[in-house]
Amino acid sequence: MERLIEEIPSFFTIWNIIFLAKAMGVTFLLTAIGCLVGFSMGLLLAVFRKTKTILLLPLRIFIILYTEMFRRIPFLVSLLLMFYIFMIFQISDNLFIIATITVCLIATAYIGEIIRSGIESINQTQWDAARAMNFTYFQILKEVIFPQAWKVILPPAFGFFIMFIKDTALASQIGVMELTFAAKVLNNKGFSPLLSFGSVLILYFILSYPLDRFGKHMEKKLATNRN
Repeated sequence: MERLIEEIPSFFTIWNIIFLAKAMGVTFLLTAIGCLVGFSMGLLLAVFRKTKTILLLPLRIFIILYTEMFRRIPFLVSLLLMFYIFMIFQISDNLFIIATITVCLIATAYIGEIIRSGIESINQTQWDAARAMNFTYFQILKEVIFPQAWKVILPPAFGFFIMFIKDTALASQIGVMELTFAAKVLNNKGFSPLLSFGSVLILYFILSYPLDRFGKHMEKKLATNRN
Protein backbone atom coordinates (compact mmCIF):
# COMPACT_ATOMS: atom_id res chain seq x y z
CA MET A 1 0.00 0.00 0.00
CA GLU A 2 2.86 2.35 0.80
CA ARG A 3 4.44 1.64 -2.59
CA LEU A 4 1.12 2.37 -4.27
CA ILE A 5 0.83 5.75 -2.55
CA GLU A 6 4.42 6.61 -3.47
CA GLU A 7 3.80 5.78 -7.15
CA ILE A 8 0.71 7.99 -7.53
CA PRO A 9 2.58 11.31 -8.19
CA SER A 10 4.87 9.71 -10.77
CA PHE A 11 1.97 7.75 -12.35
CA PHE A 12 -0.37 10.68 -12.89
CA THR A 13 2.04 12.80 -14.89
CA ILE A 14 0.82 14.86 -17.84
CA TRP A 15 2.39 12.38 -20.28
CA ASN A 16 0.75 9.34 -18.72
CA ILE A 17 -2.60 11.13 -18.61
CA ILE A 18 -2.30 12.02 -22.31
CA PHE A 19 -1.26 8.44 -23.06
CA LEU A 20 -4.33 7.05 -21.27
CA ALA A 21 -6.59 9.66 -22.90
CA LYS A 22 -5.39 8.63 -26.37
CA ALA A 23 -5.95 4.96 -25.53
CA MET A 24 -9.42 5.81 -24.23
CA GLY A 25 -10.12 7.63 -27.51
CA VAL A 26 -9.12 4.54 -29.50
CA THR A 27 -11.43 2.36 -27.38
CA PHE A 28 -14.24 4.88 -27.85
CA LEU A 29 -13.72 5.00 -31.62
CA LEU A 30 -13.62 1.21 -31.96
CA THR A 31 -16.86 0.94 -29.99
CA ALA A 32 -18.63 3.87 -31.66
CA ILE A 33 -17.75 2.83 -35.21
CA GLY A 34 -18.58 -0.81 -34.49
CA CYS A 35 -21.95 0.04 -32.96
CA LEU A 36 -22.96 2.57 -35.63
CA VAL A 37 -21.90 0.45 -38.58
CA GLY A 38 -23.15 -2.71 -36.89
CA PHE A 39 -26.56 -1.22 -36.20
CA SER A 40 -26.93 0.19 -39.72
CA MET A 41 -25.78 -2.95 -41.50
CA GLY A 42 -27.53 -5.23 -39.00
CA LEU A 43 -30.79 -3.42 -39.73
CA LEU A 44 -30.33 -4.05 -43.44
CA LEU A 45 -29.51 -7.72 -42.85
CA ALA A 46 -32.62 -8.19 -40.72
CA VAL A 47 -34.86 -6.41 -43.23
CA PHE A 48 -33.63 -8.39 -46.23
CA ARG A 49 -33.62 -11.65 -44.30
CA LYS A 50 -37.38 -11.29 -43.74
CA THR A 51 -38.16 -10.83 -47.44
CA LYS A 52 -40.03 -13.59 -49.30
CA THR A 53 -38.98 -12.80 -52.88
CA ILE A 54 -37.44 -15.76 -54.70
CA LEU A 55 -34.94 -13.48 -56.42
CA LEU A 56 -33.46 -12.55 -53.03
CA LEU A 57 -33.08 -16.17 -51.88
CA PRO A 58 -29.28 -16.24 -52.49
CA LEU A 59 -28.97 -13.03 -50.45
CA ARG A 60 -31.02 -14.49 -47.60
CA ILE A 61 -28.85 -17.62 -47.57
CA PHE A 62 -25.71 -15.48 -47.46
CA ILE A 63 -27.14 -13.40 -44.59
CA ILE A 64 -27.99 -16.52 -42.58
CA LEU A 65 -24.53 -18.04 -43.13
CA TYR A 66 -22.80 -14.76 -42.31
CA THR A 67 -24.82 -14.18 -39.15
CA GLU A 68 -24.48 -17.71 -37.84
CA MET A 69 -20.74 -17.85 -38.56
CA PHE A 70 -19.71 -14.59 -36.91
CA ARG A 71 -21.96 -15.16 -33.91
CA ARG A 72 -20.25 -18.49 -33.21
CA ILE A 73 -16.61 -17.61 -33.83
CA PRO A 74 -14.91 -16.05 -30.76
CA PHE A 75 -13.98 -12.39 -31.10
CA LEU A 76 -10.27 -13.12 -30.66
CA VAL A 77 -10.28 -15.81 -33.37
CA SER A 78 -12.03 -13.47 -35.81
CA LEU A 79 -9.56 -10.72 -34.96
CA LEU A 80 -6.48 -12.89 -35.48
CA LEU A 81 -7.94 -14.39 -38.67
CA MET A 82 -8.58 -10.92 -40.09
CA PHE A 83 -5.10 -9.82 -39.02
CA TYR A 84 -3.40 -12.70 -40.87
CA ILE A 85 -5.59 -12.22 -43.95
CA PHE A 86 -4.55 -8.58 -44.12
CA MET A 87 -0.88 -9.49 -43.64
CA ILE A 88 -0.81 -12.39 -46.11
CA PHE A 89 -2.54 -10.47 -48.90
CA GLN A 90 -0.77 -7.22 -47.96
CA ILE A 91 -4.05 -5.30 -47.85
CA SER A 92 -3.01 -2.98 -45.03
CA ASP A 93 -0.72 -3.02 -42.01
CA ASN A 94 -2.79 -0.47 -40.08
CA LEU A 95 -3.78 -2.33 -36.91
CA PHE A 96 -6.61 0.08 -36.08
CA ILE A 97 -8.23 -0.50 -39.49
CA ILE A 98 -7.95 -4.28 -39.05
CA ALA A 99 -9.51 -4.12 -35.59
CA THR A 100 -12.26 -1.75 -36.77
CA ILE A 101 -13.27 -3.98 -39.69
CA THR A 102 -13.37 -7.01 -37.41
CA VAL A 103 -15.44 -5.11 -34.84
CA CYS A 104 -17.91 -4.02 -37.55
CA LEU A 105 -18.27 -7.55 -38.93
CA ILE A 106 -19.03 -9.01 -35.52
CA ALA A 107 -21.34 -6.17 -34.44
CA THR A 108 -23.31 -6.46 -37.68
CA ALA A 109 -23.94 -10.17 -37.10
CA TYR A 110 -25.04 -9.76 -33.48
CA ILE A 111 -27.17 -6.66 -33.93
CA GLY A 112 -28.72 -8.08 -37.09
CA GLU A 113 -29.90 -11.06 -35.06
CA ILE A 114 -31.23 -8.79 -32.29
CA ILE A 115 -33.23 -6.76 -34.81
CA ARG A 116 -34.50 -9.88 -36.56
CA SER A 117 -35.74 -11.23 -33.22
CA GLY A 118 -37.48 -7.93 -32.54
CA ILE A 119 -39.21 -8.00 -35.93
CA GLU A 120 -40.36 -11.57 -35.41
CA SER A 121 -41.74 -10.74 -31.96
CA ILE A 122 -44.61 -8.86 -33.63
CA ASN A 123 -47.69 -11.02 -34.09
CA GLN A 124 -48.34 -12.32 -37.60
CA THR A 125 -51.81 -10.74 -37.56
CA GLN A 126 -50.12 -7.32 -37.73
CA TRP A 127 -48.45 -8.32 -40.99
CA ASP A 128 -51.66 -9.79 -42.39
CA ALA A 129 -53.69 -6.70 -41.53
CA ALA A 130 -51.14 -4.40 -43.16
CA ARG A 131 -51.04 -6.55 -46.32
CA ALA A 132 -54.83 -6.47 -46.44
CA MET A 133 -54.52 -2.66 -46.60
CA ASN A 134 -52.14 -3.02 -49.60
CA PHE A 135 -49.06 -1.85 -47.70
CA THR A 136 -45.74 -2.70 -49.34
CA TYR A 137 -43.15 -4.68 -47.41
CA PHE A 138 -41.16 -1.59 -46.49
CA GLN A 139 -44.31 0.34 -45.57
CA ILE A 140 -45.30 -2.48 -43.23
CA LEU A 141 -41.91 -2.32 -41.54
CA LYS A 142 -41.89 1.46 -41.26
CA GLU A 143 -45.50 2.08 -40.25
CA VAL A 144 -46.50 -1.08 -38.36
CA ILE A 145 -43.64 -3.35 -37.30
CA PHE A 146 -40.76 -1.12 -36.18
CA PRO A 147 -42.83 1.26 -34.01
CA GLN A 148 -43.72 -1.81 -31.93
CA ALA A 149 -40.48 -3.77 -32.34
CA TRP A 150 -38.17 -1.06 -30.94
CA LYS A 151 -39.46 -1.90 -27.46
CA VAL A 152 -38.03 -5.39 -27.92
CA ILE A 153 -34.91 -4.44 -29.87
CA LEU A 154 -33.39 -1.63 -27.81
CA PRO A 155 -32.82 -3.33 -24.40
CA PRO A 156 -30.65 -6.19 -25.75
CA ALA A 157 -29.05 -3.84 -28.27
CA PHE A 158 -27.83 -1.48 -25.52
CA GLY A 159 -26.73 -4.49 -23.50
CA PHE A 160 -24.65 -5.59 -26.47
CA PHE A 161 -23.17 -2.10 -26.91
CA ILE A 162 -21.99 -2.05 -23.30
CA MET A 163 -20.52 -5.53 -23.61
CA PHE A 164 -18.84 -4.44 -26.82
CA ILE A 165 -16.91 -1.70 -25.01
CA LYS A 166 -15.28 -4.41 -22.91
CA ASP A 167 -14.73 -6.77 -25.85
CA THR A 168 -12.67 -4.17 -27.72
CA ALA A 169 -9.96 -4.91 -25.15
CA LEU A 170 -9.12 -7.96 -27.27
CA ALA A 171 -7.79 -5.60 -29.95
CA SER A 172 -4.73 -5.29 -27.73
CA GLN A 173 -3.80 -8.83 -28.79
CA ILE A 174 -2.75 -7.56 -32.23
CA GLY A 175 -1.08 -4.43 -30.84
CA VAL A 176 -3.84 -1.82 -31.02
CA MET A 177 -3.08 0.87 -28.43
CA GLU A 178 -6.43 0.86 -26.61
CA LEU A 179 -7.05 0.98 -22.86
CA THR A 180 -6.05 -2.57 -21.97
CA PHE A 181 -2.85 -2.32 -24.01
CA ALA A 182 -2.07 1.01 -22.35
CA ALA A 183 -2.45 -0.60 -18.91
CA LYS A 184 0.00 -3.34 -19.93
CA VAL A 185 2.52 -0.76 -21.13
CA LEU A 186 2.32 1.20 -17.87
CA ASN A 187 2.60 -1.99 -15.86
CA ASN A 188 5.67 -3.03 -17.87
CA LYS A 189 7.23 0.35 -17.05
CA GLY A 190 7.23 -0.69 -13.41
CA PHE A 191 4.01 0.83 -12.13
CA SER A 192 1.82 -1.22 -9.82
CA PRO A 193 -0.72 -3.48 -11.61
CA LEU A 194 -3.34 -2.22 -9.17
CA LEU A 195 -2.64 1.37 -10.20
CA SER A 196 -2.32 0.66 -13.94
CA PHE A 197 -5.34 -1.60 -14.40
CA GLY A 198 -7.34 0.17 -11.69
CA SER A 199 -7.08 3.44 -13.63
CA VAL A 200 -8.16 1.69 -16.81
CA LEU A 201 -11.08 0.10 -14.96
CA ILE A 202 -12.32 3.59 -14.02
CA LEU A 203 -11.94 4.77 -17.63
CA TYR A 204 -13.97 1.79 -18.91
CA PHE A 205 -16.66 2.71 -16.38
CA ILE A 206 -16.63 6.33 -17.61
CA LEU A 207 -17.19 5.07 -21.17
CA SER A 208 -19.93 2.55 -20.40
CA TYR A 209 -21.97 4.24 -17.65
CA PRO A 210 -23.50 7.06 -19.80
CA LEU A 211 -24.48 4.49 -22.42
CA ASP A 212 -26.09 2.33 -19.74
CA ARG A 213 -28.08 5.30 -18.39
CA PHE A 214 -29.17 6.31 -21.88
CA GLY A 215 -30.33 2.75 -22.55
CA LYS A 216 -32.37 2.70 -19.35
CA HIS A 217 -33.87 6.09 -20.23
CA MET A 218 -34.98 4.78 -23.62
CA GLU A 219 -36.44 1.65 -22.04
CA LYS A 220 -38.49 3.74 -19.60
CA LYS A 221 -39.63 6.07 -22.35
CA LEU A 222 -40.77 3.18 -24.53
CA ALA A 223 -42.45 1.49 -21.59
CA THR A 224 -44.37 4.72 -20.86
CA ASN A 225 -45.49 4.96 -24.47
CA ARG A 226 -46.59 1.35 -24.45
CA ASN A 227 -48.60 1.78 -21.26
